[in-house]
Amino acid sequence: MQTLAALKNGQLTLTIRLQLAENLTEFPKEIFDLADTLEVLDLSNNCLSSLPDDLGRLTQLRILFLSNNQFETLPKVLGDCPKLEMIGFKANKIRTVDEDALPVQTRWLILTDNKIETLPNSMGLLYRLQKLALAGNRLSSLPESMANCKNLELVRLSANQLTHLPDWLLQLPKLAWLAFDGNKLSSMDKISLAVPEMLTVKMTDIDLAEQLGEGASGVIYKGKWNRQPVRLLGTPELIAIKLFKGEVTSDGYPADELACCLQAGEHINLIKVISQINEKEHLGLVMELIPPSFFNLGLPPSLVTCTRDTFESGTQFSVSQIAKVVLQMAATMTHLHSQAVSHGDLYAHNTMINADAEMLFGDFGASSDLSVLPQLQREAMQAIEVRAFGCLVDDLLSVNAKHLSDDAEISGKQALLSVLLQMRDSCLHDEFALRPRFFEISDKLQSAVLELVSEALH
Repeated sequence: MQTLAALKNGQLTLTIRLQLAENLTEFPKEIFDLADTLEVLDLSNNCLSSLPDDLGRLTQLRILFLSNNQFETLPKVLGDCPKLEMIGFKANKIRTVDEDALPVQTRWLILTDNKIETLPNSMGLLYRLQKLALAGNRLSSLPESMANCKNLELVRLSANQLTHLPDWLLQLPKLAWLAFDGNKLSSMDKISLAVPEMLTVKMTDIDLAEQLGEGASGVIYKGKWNRQPVRLLGTPELIAIKLFKGEVTSDGYPADELACCLQAGEHINLIKVISQINEKEHLGLVMELIPPSFFNLGLPPSLVTCTRDTFESGTQFSVSQIAKVVLQMAATMTHLHSQAVSHGDLYAHNTMINADAEMLFGDFGASSDLSVLPQLQREAMQAIEVRAFGCLVDDLLSVNAKHLSDDAEISGKQALLSVLLQMRDSCLHDEFALRPRFFEISDKLQSAVLELVSEALH
């Protein structure tokens, strides 16, 4: 455990990563003693409101986290740090982001849950920017200069005051994960959807057990019914309960996630939602409990991979497994977009499979209601998610490429592997209008699988 006392006593010499959470009100000057080695500085959960003017002395600093502090302005001295590329100021009181406050080499910027009304034009200079989290602010527009941020891959804009999405945003060549619910968007050609009413239950109806998992928007528990609703009699008593964390998460408002879950409806590959909890103290979803035979397809991105999933060491997939998973995912995404819902977080780590490669997909924290967009923008949103799908296919094909090549040769599935490779490339096309749609992906994959079966029979 690192402490301020240990820092002051010189016990942390040559430290590469420093984390201090001791209700600090001033930046400890002893941190500069680590200038030659310090790469990661985490001063989150303190009471800081400013940084020293000579912060640029930290010449090796790459990552700076200052979430849950008292900053009202994003410090301009950030721009003086020559290697700083990952910056997190979540849950402060930031109203102002000055011109040129950010280093041009910034790759990862988290400003969730602040009070920012405008962003500077200098945002367009951030040519390496890949990940941008702005949910829970007061933005009514984005600077047009950001059309130059050609490397943006993941953007969170939920829970702001945007009245429209700029076309340049939807046309960014690498954008794959976008969330925008909880704004003031409206469209002349808004579509109407019949959303079934969801059964509402009380927390007292449920007995919570152990925690199963945790995401950006909530915590998932195992549970069982104390008092099973009449409508659900005959269904399993064991259930999963997702309780949302707070008013604003890194993905937006929990109420919007709930609404998108209902709008998405039922599909064989979606984790089934059976009721909702809508109380003053608790907002949540009650879902069918996933069988223990299912496991996560991948792990979340790391600080190194930024926007791309990671996998456990030794992970291997066969050509048949990958084809089966992506075929189910394409069908699921076809369904979601037919319901005017974008998922916003199409990743292996939100996907579960079993030994037979049967798939379940969930976590609607970054989902958005597409019905508020004009038709052309709805189509662009599908193209964005198709790129995310391409990233998923690429990850699965890349995790153990040598094994995959050997498997294809032994099993006689080189043609299927070739189809998967071609599909990945078409989904990752920089020109969004040239990417296939999800139903086209489904049809092509289905045809390839049927052709393989036909050849095997002959």
